[in-house]
Amino acid sequence: MTDPDEINPRKALELGMDRPISRRDFFDGVIAATGIAAACSLPGIGGRNTSPAKGAEDLELSPDTSYPPSLTGLRGDTAEALSVPHALRDQRFWAYAGMPEPTGERYDLVVVGAGISGLSAAHRWLERDPGARILILDNHDDIGGHALRNEFRPRARKGPLVAYGGSRSIINPAAWTPEGKDLLAKLDIRPERLTGERRLYPDLGMHDSVFCDRETFPAERLVVFTPGKGAPRWIAELPVAEQAGKDLLMLYGDPPDWFPGLSGEEKQERLARLTYSGFLAEVCGVHPDVLKFVQTMPSDEWAYGSDAFGAIDAWACADEHRYAGFQGLGLDASKPSRYNSPTVIKEWDAGEPRAYRFPEGNQAIVRMMAARMIPGFATTADMAGITTASFDYGALDRPGNRVRVRLSSPVVSAANDGRPEAATGATVGYFDGERVRTVRAGSVIMACWNSMIPYLVGDLPLAQRAALYRAVKVPLLYATVQLRDWRAWQEIGIRRARFTGARWCVAELDDPADIGGYRCPRTSSEPIAVHMVSTPVTPGVSPAHGSIAGRYALIETPYGHLEYSIRDQLTRLLGPGGFDAARDIEAITVNRWGHGHTPEYATPWDLDFYPDGRPPAAVARRPHGRIAIANADSVPAARADAAVTAAYRAVAELQR
Repeated sequence: MTDPDEINPRKALELGMDRPISRRDFFDGVIAATGIAAACSLPGIGGRNTSPAKGAEDLELSPDTSYPPSLTGLRGDTAEALSVPHALRDQRFWAYAGMPEPTGERYDLVVVGAGISGLSAAHRWLERDPGARILILDNHDDIGGHALRNEFRPRARKGPLVAYGGSRSIINPAAWTPEGKDLLAKLDIRPERLTGERRLYPDLGMHDSVFCDRETFPAERLVVFTPGKGAPRWIAELPVAEQAGKDLLMLYGDPPDWFPGLSGEEKQERLARLTYSGFLAEVCGVHPDVLKFVQTMPSDEWAYGSDAFGAIDAWACADEHRYAGFQGLGLDASKPSRYNSPTVIKEWDAGEPRAYRFPEGNQAIVRMMAARMIPGFATTADMAGITTASFDYGALDRPGNRVRVRLSSPVVSAANDGRPEAATGATVGYFDGERVRTVRAGSVIMACWNSMIPYLVGDLPLAQRAALYRAVKVPLLYATVQLRDWRAWQEIGIRRARFTGARWCVAELDDPADIGGYRCPRTSSEPIAVHMVSTPVTPGVSPAHGSIAGRYALIETPYGHLEYSIRDQLTRLLGPGGFDAARDIEAITVNRWGHGHTPEYATPWDLDFYPDGRPPAAVARRPHGRIAIANADSVPAARADAAVTAAYRAVAELQR
């Protein structure tokens, strides 16, 4: 990984870092590194009316801040979005907040969190009670939570270039939960219409690849997985030690039965106690270069590396280029192991894994729900038109609408009016940028992070608080880089690259998705969006401990260092194809999700209760008087349908 303290100024200029790319939150990393929150009327608490802080001289605001998807620079969990939650966590908030002031507003339902789960809860509630008045509060400046839309306006393209900044796909819709399928049906979303131009890149001779980077190996080398190139050929191209090459040939060729004499169930139990790296090192005895080569294999999908990814799930997810070494075990591949992660089990019989994607990812689902509930927000609410629709953010919190969404309004308290068992309503407090305001609610649904709920609901039972704290979300970075063209990608014959050890573990061209009047780039001379993924989890420990350490490191990393690493890695990858970062990169949006991916229960880390014991989520999601808990953490799973299922459950608990 590039050391942020060793950025070469001359190299930075060569990479085009003097070019005018908007850095709306450049100062965020500087503030976090010094422990200073964005300044406002309350010390240490950021809000709408923030004033300049250290580093603000580098701030470049988008000309249109009324339309959040068009903002570039740092997005997602910015300093403004996190300052109040962090002040609550650090017990700094209430010392300065003053007395809450009632707004006089009363709603049938208040939802905390405007992500997929929060909007689904409001949509479901309104379906069952069409006359209800609903308020949705969120600490971010856009709807969707982790499902964020990034939008660019390249000069060489007619109309916007739309991309996703978080939750990406409708994965295996046949395996979605009944609640998830119900929502898709209600919104008239038919995933099979999202096929796009699936053969575009292969027909242009562009394929998947792995980039063995200098952070991992003595020499950098790109290895392209062209069709028909068997394991012996591509393994021979890797810059690994001779013994590592032999070990990889064995793993991808004809590995032995590592557990002779054990039954299939006993072998699965052995795998359940190992990570994939542990299996390769302790059981297979491979060269250390093999462990370096496989480390980032699961990162894009699971948000942590092979040193934390369970061996039993690696066996279940093995394919032509990933997770080799299990063939000789003779395990029954017709059914999953009971030790597999819940999503692996759920999707086992779903057929060939397919991901259906709107250009903006699952933000489209959120916008379709909002468009149906909030008059004036969108010019259309149908599947074909949502990507190219016009949106009026001023309509979200318009007085008179039955459903209102109040952004940049972090919730700071939620309490039943009286004893939980007898309460008939609740009071919710939020920070409006200057003071704490309160609203009354008949019911409240907490569709925010589980780990935040104990700071907001003060009288939860101790066992429930402890269970909520166990939901440690995994940090993620999704960068969207708008290029003036993609000729260099076509020249070297790749559409996607996995890096073995650099800051960004994946770089890939946007999927060629068409919908309604939106058309994806079809020729390499057109502007395109490139997606890059970074998983900051600290290696060598459990996903939970690695996420906590990685999140602290991520918050302390300034935007400028992230931009430098993006330009540097793309140059190293694509330079042989004629790529010039200073010329070809026209915009960068880094979507920082310090609390991003919801980890599901998995071995070997959760064997104290999984798969046979009582999971913490069952305790964490208990309703508390007129307060119910939704969000993907309460399932837990990182899929969009899990967030919908949690929302439906929370509504049912309150509308009995």
